[in-house]
Amino acid sequence: MLTMKTWLFIALGGFLAFYLIVWLSDIRRKRHKEPIAPTPILSGIGFITNFFDTLGIGSFATTTSFYKLRKLVADEIIPGTLNVGHTLPTVVQAFIYIAIVEVDMLTLTLLIAASILGTWLGAGVVAGWSRRNVQIGMGIALLAAAALTLMPLLHFTAGGGEARGLTGTKLILGFIGNFVLGALMSLGIGLYGPCLIMISLLGMNPTTAFPIMMGSCAFLMPVGSARFIRKGSYNLRAALGLALGGIPAVLIAAFIVKSLPLQAVRWLVVIVVVYTAISMLRSAVSEGKTVIAEKAKADGA
Repeated sequence: MLTMKTWLFIALGGFLAFYLIVWLSDIRRKRHKEPIAPTPILSGIGFITNFFDTLGIGSFATTTSFYKLRKLVADEIIPGTLNVGHTLPTVVQAFIYIAIVEVDMLTLTLLIAASILGTWLGAGVVAGWSRRNVQIGMGIALLAAAALTLMPLLHFTAGGGEARGLTGTKLILGFIGNFVLGALMSLGIGLYGPCLIMISLLGMNPTTAFPIMMGSCAFLMPVGSARFIRKGSYNLRAALGLALGGIPAVLIAAFIVKSLPLQAVRWLVVIVVVYTAISMLRSAVSEGKTVIAEKAKADGA
């Protein structure tokens, strides 16, 4: 008889197949119209960000910083690029951590379902946003990500407990919380930091954040990615770079490196992400001034 974990893996395989069908169809349509092979730097970004994501740093904020600082991806399509490109490495992480970390399967399944519902609604909204709205949203999201990264560095953490699952009111709160986090994923807020804080406050063992976070992202990202792909709201070359560079990085981090002293890396991430957030918000201000000037010019014509 198949266990609940086996059914979860089967379902994850189904979500992955759906995502691959949608993405490969888009790749076939575009391969004769534009260059799609990722450059070494785009693949390198995929390797670096997913390597540290597997070790607990997070990939969305760091990837956004690379794109913004090097002007590699237009601001308005960064959220879609993050979701589409990081999906495959995240699915690999999910298979690994769901298999090796003990967590109550009912809790895991319900929190994953909540994140899927959240991202389905969130991706549909963000994919249609203007450049300025994305800049404002991502600027705020990056500041939130920096704050979450800074908290453990300042030893301000929710201690957590020993529970491996949730019941009753705590399960309802966890469901609502992961729904919100799933929606925010569409805007580029990584789920790891907020999820770790949430499950710790609910009294769960902090190690259960890995299968919950990886599992949530692995299920919700194919759903959100499909919406970004269908609306053309992503950079194909950059997304391929994240996927191709990210998969080997995940395997190396999970099975060979396993852990690293990451204090200095986290401080660097905080500094870079805050700088990128400020840059995003400054771009939004500039974009707003341009829109106002163009409107005034049109009214005076």
